[in-house]
Amino acid sequence: MIETGSDYKSGFIAIIGRPNVGKSTFLNRVVGQKIAIMSDKPQTTRNKVQGVLTRNDAQMVFLDTPGIHKPKHRLGDFMMRVAQNALREVDIVLFVVNATEGRGKGDDFIIEKLKSTKTPVFLIINKIDEVTPDEMLPIIDSYKEAYPFKEVFPISALYGNNVDQLLQKLTEYLPVGPQFYPADQVTDHPERFIIAEFIREKALQLTREEVPHSLTTVIEQIKQEKEDGPIHVMAAIVVERDSQKGIIIGKRGSMLKEIGTRAREDIEQLLGSKVYLELWVKVQKDWRNRQTHLRDYGYREDEY
Repeated sequence: MIETGSDYKSGFIAIIGRPNVGKSTFLNRVVGQKIAIMSDKPQTTRNKVQGVLTRNDAQMVFLDTPGIHKPKHRLGDFMMRVAQNALREVDIVLFVVNATEGRGKGDDFIIEKLKSTKTPVFLIINKIDEVTPDEMLPIIDSYKEAYPFKEVFPISALYGNNVDQLLQKLTEYLPVGPQFYPADQVTDHPERFIIAEFIREKALQLTREEVPHSLTTVIEQIKQEKEDGPIHVMAAIVVERDSQKGIIIGKRGSMLKEIGTRAREDIEQLLGSKVYLELWVKVQKDWRNRQTHLRDYGYREDEY
């Protein structure tokens, strides 16, 4: 633990925004390592991913929430409740938008949700590396007309532009408080959760069309026979239809092998050990609309 004085600050910060604006990229940048999966597919984040940044003067606990959207199934309903519940339990809200896109209906939908909160809200305009400075002013003005943001920060989560300045300003807004987590802890999620997410990320990156939204990953077992031996991870990729199972497996198992190869690299980096990853695919029809399956696969509302 860091020695904390009477002026040490700590608090919880929600990261909200439409799908695919770079919330997970920002979280990984802030904590200094990969804990949230990234994909160009919308609605990649399904649970609330909690990242911890500990500094000499403050500890910030970031909640990366699912992208706010109009749900189409029970899983979507769950994701929206996770995102909206986060607004009620934090000290600061970061509303992340994409600098390459104008303010749209999805952004206005979120702004309407924000109007009922008394929590300070920062506007974070991400991907400034993809626009010119002249293009930024109209974007800022458009959002400021819609909501009285406490602070506005144009950043690049990918390259780190302006992120340090944002962290310093966040520290100013945080209340005086204790250090909630050990200084070397970067997330409160168990390793099983992160391993499952790494596998899902690779499947998202490698598949197309309807498959990404229809799959989830379940860790069946993690074991290590010898103290210095490899860690054996057994996991199932769950899809909704037989045709999707065929896509995930690929010709002669080529797709499943590639998913495993890519995921194993991230898992080995996370665990600091050699990993033997065993993957298989199973079909669970319409799992996103079945409450029992959602709970079995880790989407538990009582945890949020």
